[in-house]
Amino acid sequence: MDELLYLIAIALSLGGLGLTAFLWALKSGQFDDLDGAAHRVLFDDDLPAAPRAGTEPATPEAVRRQ
Repeated sequence: MDELLYLIAIALSLGGLGLTAFLWALKSGQFDDLDGAAHRVLFDDDLPAAPRAGTEPATPEAVRRQ
């Protein structure tokens, strides 16, 4: 019977710990932007940079010479 009391105390303390962690996450803004990550997946950030003004675009011959 004593073991049951220990298990209940452990379960309540773990539940309180989980609730505390959830409330901390809410307060710190962890759930503010739920759609941002889903939209960022759709955009390609690895695109090459646009050529600078006044420079010529690379030609296949110029690329082969490098």
